[in-house]
Amino acid sequence: MKTEFGKKKIFTTHALVLCSMLSVIAFILMLFETITGIFPFFLKLEVSDVPAAIGTLAYGPVAGVIIELLKNILKLIVKGTTTGGIGELANFIVGAAFMIGLGLVCTKSKTLTIKRVIVGFVVATISMAVVGAVMNYFIMLPFYTKFMPMDQIIEMSAETIKVIKDKFTLVLYGITPFNIVKGILMSVLSYLLYNVLKRAIKF
Repeated sequence: MKTEFGKKKIFTTHALVLCSMLSVIAFILMLFETITGIFPFFLKLEVSDVPAAIGTLAYGPVAGVIIELLKNILKLIVKGTTTGGIGELANFIVGAAFMIGLGLVCTKSKTLTIKRVIVGFVVATISMAVVGAVMNYFIMLPFYTKFMPMDQIIEMSAETIKVIKDKFTLVLYGITPFNIVKGILMSVLSYLLYNVLKRAIKF
């Protein structure tokens, strides 16, 4: 199965309108994030990156990154922040890593085959997992220690995953697998929805 990819440039009225719509949809989805039962304080399962992935498949990584940026700006404006903007910054950076990984693979060809899509989503998921690990280790976890001691966070996490002993193992065995599962979920939803929408909307 082959799909036409990247036929239109992003900086056209049609593309900008669609990217704006996808940004709003992403923002709305961001409001319905689901807190996980494993790490309820800092890991949340939400699919707000799916519209950005659709935009990436349609117009390339620049579109996906722009949608990620607009989504988080809208959240800051409408809902505010409980993390001083750190959470939104992390969300943007991790989401952008996914879109760049996906876009760089897929934009190498005008024809998007299933094989290329799979490779693109694998690279995107790995990119998101690696960047997410770095962001959590150096930024998000230190931030949450302002509200809860790291020892307590590790102890609570170890109740679910026994091999967690410190911050490094928390990132390695807790956060990274979570992001990989999230990446797989996003990949499946994004490609299925992209194929549905491209028939109804001329990307």
